[in-house]
Amino acid sequence: MVVQLERPVEVYTTNLVSDTMMYTYTFDSLPLQRGGLFGPVTLAYETWGTLNAEGDNAILITHALTGSSHAHDVERPDDPKVAWWNPLIGPGRPFDTSRYFVICSNILGGCAGSTGPASIDPHTGRPYAMDFPVITIRDMVHAQRRLVEHLGVRKLAMVAGGSIGGQQALEWAVTYPELVGKVVVMAATAALTAQAVAFSEVERQTIMADPRWQNGNYAPGEGPTTGLAIARMLAMITYQSEETMEMRFGRNLPDPCRSDGVSSPSHYPDLGTRFDVENYLYYQGASLVRRFDANSYLYISRAMDLYDVSEGYPSLEAALRRLTSKTLFVGIRSDFLFPAAHVRWLAERVRAVGGDAQYIELDSPHGHDAFLKEWDQMTAALIDFNRQP
Repeated sequence: MVVQLERPVEVYTTNLVSDTMMYTYTFDSLPLQRGGLFGPVTLAYETWGTLNAEGDNAILITHALTGSSHAHDVERPDDPKVAWWNPLIGPGRPFDTSRYFVICSNILGGCAGSTGPASIDPHTGRPYAMDFPVITIRDMVHAQRRLVEHLGVRKLAMVAGGSIGGQQALEWAVTYPELVGKVVVMAATAALTAQAVAFSEVERQTIMADPRWQNGNYAPGEGPTTGLAIARMLAMITYQSEETMEMRFGRNLPDPCRSDGVSSPSHYPDLGTRFDVENYLYYQGASLVRRFDANSYLYISRAMDLYDVSEGYPSLEAALRRLTSKTLFVGIRSDFLFPAAHVRWLAERVRAVGGDAQYIELDSPHGHDAFLKEWDQMTAALIDFNRQP
């Protein structure tokens, strides 16, 4: 089967080391879970490998909160700083591009080529900003289904993702069980805990409290940089663990040989000596500001909070009974945001209602971020899962 890709676009974003080719697909409208139609909708995507004649060898990779479609880079395939799941994708790797047609799209609500709050509303000629509708994980999945059908995919061999990407993978398995063979849910659960929602809300409030937010109506390049940077700083703390923070930073001071010039989001002088962990957080905040839209952060983080796989079904068990895919749930020993015990519990609930679910746990000190770091453990788990019929 020959797939005709639409509207090739050369894209360069500051989180990438090299230019990459991505494509976009636009469709007229999308019914939303919270009601109403929204459109037109554009999804930016990248693909690797070749779709077979039967249209059933596709793998959909779903990205995390501030991710993009650039999960793999063919020019620098071994560098995870270039593309976020680079070590897992390519010939002979778990997502084997010599066998599979691998797809990754920027989610609805994003700011890396897909329709989001920064996109132009065709009715007003201005960015949607806070007139963008409240979107859900289910809406993102419905949009992805339109894309994979457009690409000629008749059945997905697998859907895999971590964090909010894991929520999307789970939603695929429940909403479209007939379209998915296997599912990998990494560092994600059926719904966030109250504590996790609380952290997300503090992050959003730091953005909206920034005077430059202007009720969401800021000009490109003139947004709430301080608020977004602080939101990222807080988020990065939830992605780590005490164990890895102590291992990496302790109470160390910054290396005096480094001259990266990173300043705090407030730009006020340090109160005495700066700790290395503070430098790290300042750097992470400044880095996100250069590549991500603040309003997208509000909408996507809210979609993560709102997610409940049982919504619209009589019970969680009723939702999980819809699962017909072989499912791998991956927890992380030190995950603070999506605790491993909760991921394990979800796998047990799927098995309790007759589903084919496995659970493995990454033995990692890296917290929630381990699904972006523990390449050897994830490779072993995914290869074993791939071998199973």
